[in-house]
Amino acid sequence: MRNIFIIVKKEIRQILRDKLMMLIIFVMPTLQLLILPLAATFEMKEIKMYVVDFDNSPTSRDLINKFSSSPFYNIVGSAYSHRQAEANIISNKADFVLEIPANMERELQTLGAAKVQFVVNAINGMVAGLINGYSTAIIADFNSEIRTELTGGKYTNQLRAPTYSYWFNPQLDYKTYMIPGILIMMVSIIGLFLTAMNMVREKEIGTIEQINVTPIRKYEFIIGKSLPFCLIGLVVLTLGLLLAMLIYDVPVLGSIWLIYGVAMVYLFAVLGIGLFISAISDTQQQAMFVAWFFVMIFILISGLFTPSESMPDWLKGINTVNPIYYGIKMIRMVMLKGASFYDILPELKAVAIYGVCAMSLAVRAYRKRV
Repeated sequence: MRNIFIIVKKEIRQILRDKLMMLIIFVMPTLQLLILPLAATFEMKEIKMYVVDFDNSPTSRDLINKFSSSPFYNIVGSAYSHRQAEANIISNKADFVLEIPANMERELQTLGAAKVQFVVNAINGMVAGLINGYSTAIIADFNSEIRTELTGGKYTNQLRAPTYSYWFNPQLDYKTYMIPGILIMMVSIIGLFLTAMNMVREKEIGTIEQINVTPIRKYEFIIGKSLPFCLIGLVVLTLGLLLAMLIYDVPVLGSIWLIYGVAMVYLFAVLGIGLFISAISDTQQQAMFVAWFFVMIFILISGLFTPSESMPDWLKGINTVNPIYYGIKMIRMVMLKGASFYDILPELKAVAIYGVCAMSLAVRAYRKRV
């Protein structure tokens, strides 16, 4: 224990003396949490809409007003030409065109049905799907309003719209979903990158040779290197939780102690990866590129931005060895659903096994020559 304490004391002094590292530790996570929840969102705030109304009837104007009253749509223009509307789509002046055919009101009154056309800029398939979903919902709502009016009360005994109950995120706020995942990403980047470059820095400046001639054992050296960065990870997590609750009003429904317990097990795994990369690298540049390679892949397939359930089966298989996937899943369950220890036990076991394997590889890869 004395040897471990000596290594920990040395690492803390070294970190406190490095002003650049202190900026990375505290400024970078703060900026990430302040900017990413606002930038990384799939909510549509302003859909540029163009209208082509060939009917020009009270019903068509009511339909257009239905769209314009929605907070998601901004009507940027109108015309009586389909070609002009297409030109606005091509020039990116419009995202969505609503084309109302001639005699729409008459067909509704005589035939009981009429068609309108949506033209959607589908370069971004996800955005196009959201626009189509919003627009279809507005049409359905409009139908329910005019059905009784246009049919003279013939269909007054219609099925009412269902009552919705949204659990865990009643306001359907995307930031509430994103922020727990961003907390794990912050801890991952700090833990993995700093530890990956830490030991290899000792090699570059030559101090590793001095450590190698001491009686400190390999596992003591690895543990001593890990503990300060584990403490830093917990400090970053605390800072992130405070910002999430004070600025974004993200709820913490589960036990705060369980969150820190999950974080410690998760950091054990992430620090193990970083130390293993550091042990097999000869320069900080090598360590940085290897760490960046794994972090980018793990984050992209972790379910942080898109649901992992919609990914191909072979990517789901890779997620079984992805600690970030388990970390995000656990923190979301505890913070947003109030999950207990037993609810997250399978994921916690997987991360713990991962951590034992990563730390064992780090100890084995560290070549101590006396």
